Amino acid sequence: MIALPPAPAPAPRRQLIVGTALASAAVASLVGGMLALYLRFRDVAIHGADGRWVPKGVKMSMVPPNVMLLSLVPLCIFAQWAVYAAKRGDRSHVGLALFLVVVLGLAFINGQAVMYGMLGLPVNQGTFSVMFYAVTGVVVAMAIVGVVFTSITVFRFLGGRSADRELVSAHALYWYCFSAVFALVWFVVYVTK
Repeated sequence: MIALPPAPAPAPRRQLIVGTALASAAVASLVGGMLALYLRFRDVAIHGADGRWVPKGVKMSMVPPNVMLLSLVPLCIFAQWAVYAAKRGDRSHVGLALFLVVVLGLAFINGQAVMYGMLGLPVNQGTFSVMFYAVTGVVVAMAIVGVVFTSITVFRFLGGRSADRELVSAHALYWYCFSAVFALVWFVVYVTK
């Protein structure tokens, strides 16, 4: 009896990468809209009666935001290192790289907390403080989601699902998008003030 050959294996659907890309695009759109409002309110305040956007007495140091921005460079390198190691089945390097991503993610959140403490600005002190805390609060929420995503990636990959390399790739994609979004926030909120 002659039998037909088996059907080819279906192409991978990459659902996790597509989902991460869509979620990252949605968050980037949210932050983009918030930055547009921030710039609009800043323009109205500068052309207003007192010509000031940042309230008197508020000094924004550039050290914490610059450190936060620069910490994203090694964070992305470590995330890519995890992808590289996962493709080669090197679990110890994946674990080390993801551990370093968690450490740098927590350092980023700590940097923003230091910035909040240095400002000493109440949330309800006007349009600047509301927009500043809204935009940077969304970024902190994104960083918290990234740290949780990294923790889930560590537990799943090191817990025995080492064949699931798509998760590590989606994890790296999330941090790349996060870095691009924060670079925009850094320029608009901290540099141009």
